[in-house]
This record gives sequence, C-alpha cells and structure tokens, in this order.
Amino acid sequence: MEQQFDLAVVGAGVVGLAHALAAARLGKRVVVVDRDAQANGASVRNFGFVTVTGQARGEVWRRARRSAQVWNEVAGPAGIEVLQRGLTMVARRPEAKAVLEAFLDTEMAEGCAWRRAGDLADRLPGGGDVLGALTSDVDLRVESRTAIPRLAAWLEAFHDVTFLRGGAVRGVETGRLETTAGIVAADSIVVCPGDDLVTLFPEHFARAEVTRCKLQMLRLADPGWRLPAPVMSDLGLVRYLGYADLPQAEALRARLQAEQAEHLAHGVHLIVVQSADGSLVVGDSHHYAATPDPFARDDVDALILDEFARVFGQAPPPVLERWTGTYASARGHSLVEAPMPRVRLVTVTSGTGASTAFGLAEEVIAGLYDLPQQGAAA
Repeated sequence: MEQQFDLAVVGAGVVGLAHALAAARLGKRVVVVDRDAQANGASVRNFGFVTVTGQARGEVWRRARRSAQVWNEVAGPAGIEVLQRGLTMVARRPEAKAVLEAFLDTEMAEGCAWRRAGDLADRLPGGGDVLGALTSDVDLRVESRTAIPRLAAWLEAFHDVTFLRGGAVRGVETGRLETTAGIVAADSIVVCPGDDLVTLFPEHFARAEVTRCKLQMLRLADPGWRLPAPVMSDLGLVRYLGYADLPQAEALRARLQAEQAEHLAHGVHLIVVQSADGSLVVGDSHHYAATPDPFARDDVDALILDEFARVFGQAPPPVLERWTGTYASARGHSLVEAPMPRVRLVTVTSGTGASTAFGLAEEVIAGLYDLPQQGAAA
C-alpha cells in the first residue's frame, strides 16, 4: 500500500533537512528522499561556520540570525557539539579598519565590538600583521561532516521523519514524486537539489542564470594553540555583502586590487576554524563554471596559505587534507519558486546554506501552509 506523507523533501543536505525540521515542528509527516547513501555534497564540504556577522543587510542577515538560533536549539538534542562561538574579523589595513568601524555603526553590529591588536591575545595566537579586529558573539561553528548526519538521525528518531536514501527522483508533480525506488505520495513537495541544476526544473535554473561555484579547502595539523572563534581577514570584507556594500569598502577593494590582485582573481579569502582534535579547516577560493573541473590547484592553495601566514604571523602547519566543493551560485541569496501547485523549488545560491537555511526554510514552509511569516514554534 502506498504511504502518504504531508510533505516530501527532495535532498538531504542542510537546506532539505531545514525544511524537514520546519515542517516536522508543525506536526507534519515528512519524508526526505536523497539519491546518496550519506551526506556527500556542499553541506559536508564546508567550514560548518554559521556566519551571522557580515551577511547581506536585511532579510539575509535576519535569516542568518534565526538560523543561528535554531542551530543552538537543536545542537544539544541532536548530539552536535558547538566547537567555536563568535567571530574574529581582523583588519590588516587602515581601509579594513574603516570598513569595520562603519559596520559597527549599523544595526547588524549587535553583539560586536572592536578590539585593538594588543587586546587580541586570547583571540588570535601569533604575531600577525593586524591593526585590530571586530569580534562578535553571535556566530557559531559545528563540524559539518558529523553535524549533518547527526541532524538527520535526530530528525528520524525524535521527529519521525522518514528517510529514503539511494533513490533518485526522476519526476515531480503535485502530490507525487517518481523515484527510481517507486512512487512517493505527499500533499506538498519541496525540492532542494543543491547544485544539481539539470535533473529537476532545469528551466527555472536557466532563467535565473544559476551556475556553479567550485571552492578549494584544506585541513591543517594542530598548530598547538586554540581558537575560541573562527578567524577571517581583509579579503572577506569585500566578499561578504554586509561589509562589502558599505561605501567604505571601495577604498579597501582598490588597495586589495593593488596589493593582492591574484587573491581577488581566484576569489580567495580567509576563514580559519578549529576542530575538536585541534586541526584547522582553512579556505577558500571561488571559481565559476556550469561544470567546474574537479582539480585543486596548488597555486590557489598557496594563496590561501599566504593569507594565513600574514594573519597569524607564522608558517602554516602541515596540510593533512585537501578537497574541493561545489555549490549553486547566482545573483541574490536564493532561488525560491513554485513550479506547480503545492510544490516549491528551493536552492541557496550564495554559499550560505549552513548559515541561513533554517531561517529560509521556516519562511518557505510558512508560505506553503499559509502561516504567518515567522519562525515555526519549537
């Protein structure tokens, strides 16, 4: 007998799991369908850094704030350790300091403060070439490789979400999914395909000019010191729109173009987070193509590690792992469309799935069920 669900979610990455959570919290019977046996895409190839500070002003920043709240709500029950809290956004140049000072005058600076270089010993080991840093207490970091599987397992055990893995979805229509394992019936459907832009609803991705972004990342050996919060630097100030859209960012962008043009050409900026075993996850770069090549370039890794050395004032520890990831990319934060009644297509197109998916999913689920546009109750 065919099983009937209230909601079927296609895709078990963080965006799909966020929609499953939002619906399950409303008491909906949810099934998640994924073609892979385990999490394998962008959701586990990233920093696990839930970044609030620096997200684009307005709705994206609000989604990130809400998403951080949800991560804090579910982390303990799901057995997910929050490894770091906050952010240390260093300024290496006067122009970067000016951007951060302007940021501190905005409503987005709640929980943030400026610290001089001499007051950063507890935040920034080593003697890097920095003028100071903006610190925050609103961001958090989990180990994405374990957090995503544990979140899925908790949804299954605590919220009775059904997972059907190893079956590809070949067709979607109102009320049913056609999969390689058979038909799945559901009153409503949310399709969260990540950077698969051709299998389902390709015309919507083409119309929105969605492409794919490849990034390079590294894991470094334990340096012998501890970071209480993730670290970023000047290069991030011209990529994260909460900073980059401020008028003061133009002067910084011009100086970076003069001094670090190769970094900018490869979309390199610095994020450094630390895992429970002391190792550091460091990245990243950005290259765009409809089908990115799978190869990591040593010269791009060298640019990332060069910025690491400048910020920390020491040579990077040995590299333990190298990998690439890809995600859907387009102008704007996300693509949310209704290709047919009771069906939503949702893809985060800004590389901020871990940071914003929970907030976005609550909005989508509220719209699907004609509820007020606010966070679903716990």
